Amino acid sequence: MDASDELLRRAEPAALVTLDGAIRSLNSAMATALGRSAEQCLGRAFGDLWPASQRISAESLMMAAAKTKTVAMRVLDFPGRGGAPVACLIEAQSVKDPTGDGQLVWVHALDARNDLASLVIPFRLATSAARLGLWMYSPDDHRLEWLGGAPALVALFPDPTMSLSTVISAVHPDDREALRQLLRSASTQQSSWVRLRYLPQHEDWHQLAAKTRRIQLGFGGPERIFGMLRDDTRQEKRKEEAQAALAAERQRAKDIADFSSALITAATEQELQQVALTRLAATFGASGALLALVDEGRLRVSTDAGIAMWEVDVLHGMSLDHPSALPESIRTGKPQLILDQKDYLHRWPHGAVFPRLHLLGSDYVTLITPLSEAGNQPLGAWLVTYGSGYRPSLDERTLMGTLADLAGQALRRIRLQQARVELATALQKTLLPALPEHLAGLEVAARYRPSRDGLDIGGDWYDVFVMPDGTVALEIGDAQGHDVDAAAAMGQVRASMRAIADHEPDPATVLTRTNELLVTMNAARFASCTMLHIDPRDGRVTGASAGHVPLLCARKDGSHSIRELPGGPVLGVVPGTDYREETFTLDKDSALVMVTDGVVEGPGLTLEDGLDRAGTLAGAALHDGLNTEDTADRILDSAVAVDHLDDVAVLVIRRT
Repeated sequence: MDASDELLRRAEPAALVTLDGAIRSLNSAMATALGRSAEQCLGRAFGDLWPASQRISAESLMMAAAKTKTVAMRVLDFPGRGGAPVACLIEAQSVKDPTGDGQLVWVHALDARNDLASLVIPFRLATSAARLGLWMYSPDDHRLEWLGGAPALVALFPDPTMSLSTVISAVHPDDREALRQLLRSASTQQSSWVRLRYLPQHEDWHQLAAKTRRIQLGFGGPERIFGMLRDDTRQEKRKEEAQAALAAERQRAKDIADFSSALITAATEQELQQVALTRLAATFGASGALLALVDEGRLRVSTDAGIAMWEVDVLHGMSLDHPSALPESIRTGKPQLILDQKDYLHRWPHGAVFPRLHLLGSDYVTLITPLSEAGNQPLGAWLVTYGSGYRPSLDERTLMGTLADLAGQALRRIRLQQARVELATALQKTLLPALPEHLAGLEVAARYRPSRDGLDIGGDWYDVFVMPDGTVALEIGDAQGHDVDAAAAMGQVRASMRAIADHEPDPATVLTRTNELLVTMNAARFASCTMLHIDPRDGRVTGASAGHVPLLCARKDGSHSIRELPGGPVLGVVPGTDYREETFTLDKDSALVMVTDGVVEGPGLTLEDGLDRAGTLAGAALHDGLNTEDTADRILDSAVAVDHLDDVAVLVIRRT
């Protein structure tokens, strides 16, 4: 038996390797550990036979023994054959070549069964360097041993050896099965990271991540499950904080967009006030808000729930010339940030009156922003208060200024529109006549409401007047359009009809003469019209229509009927038209309802359905004993409820 046989005659893996790394000879245990036959290993580079993760360590082990002539040791993982990798303490040393004068490297696994802890030292160093924790689980006795690693992780487990049940009891109930599965399915390859919530003693929940690998300790030694542990608590907290900040920023962007949209769509000062006071403090994280608008040189103040009205009563009605912060901000158009009492009293020594002056500087700040518009004097300002030591940033103040400019534009638009509405309302009142106060035997009521588009003025009209023979003339009509031109056309037609009616005895002739006049004048607008003459003594009615909607007749028993009057086309279009008329009788306690098409037609309402609905309402009103005023209100309100787009007019005549 030569010396080389003696070196290889071992139970543990052993091999003789040339100085340049080629395997000269090996025992069967080494071939088995490397997962190959002896023939496949001979002549091969020793480092090439190891897994990629172990190759550098194996080659450095050989190089250390070959070049330094010293004994070198490494813990290496043999790949194993069909089972867990085998962690062995490998020794390499230079020996004399038994067949010549050269040197070989004797590589062999040491028996570490009495010192298994030495085999896990490299794992501990690696996990500590990676700021991870390392634990080892023994499936036989169901115990976990904490092997070390990052100090912060080791501190979570003060007892280095714990039963599996103890560890599981500290894991969140929803994560316990994931830990059991991680241990049951531990493979020879590293698992994926598994998230576990863990509650150490006297601490809050920690968000941990664990992965496992099954390893055999030593050649012929026991199998253990090794786990790496990572503490993601801070990372998760930072992630949650980042997500919360992102969500808050998105919500803030949405709030600002909603704020802007609400300002743009505000139709009245009351709506603008509501938008500002409900959104301002919430959008900018303020504790309270105040809105001051200028009316005839004085402040009109309103507040939200964060600032009580009694606190700012002194500002209400204050002159714009008052030497204090709020009026000055409006006069000059400059925002004012007030940090403390000293600053305020220095800048406005003669205007000490200020809401919550005693709080300024003691964890309290005020920001005033005028409601400006380029080229115009501000129409007011809003004031916000900040508590808890908060200071609005320059970006926040700039953004608030942008919204304040938008509010100023909206307020100016609202006030201009209000002025136009007031002018239109005054004009409409002059164009629509007052009804006769007393008509023997008749009760009359009229209602008018303009289109919701454009000015509050339109082309619908009504008229009631007494003829020289004692009959009562009633007319209702609709000049094309709902604007100032329509109102002018309406006034022209109504005035013409009344002038002609003074000399013509019947409705048909009035319509004929009016049509001739409008055609001759080449009028830009046409008009529809219904005209009635009623004799209050016997209820005799004579009527004609110029392209207008039918007449409604309502009775005391609640019934109603639709009467289509004879006549002709709309006025002002077809020359030479002779209009026709008919005569019928209106019974006592019955009523005629004259309407324009806006009452009985709409986006989702046909003319037939609209007439039936208006007639039903009128019949029910008479049955309920309502007067003509209340009957007209019922019909008009019903028209508005179905989203009318056109002007609407109602004329109700009841024979008493």
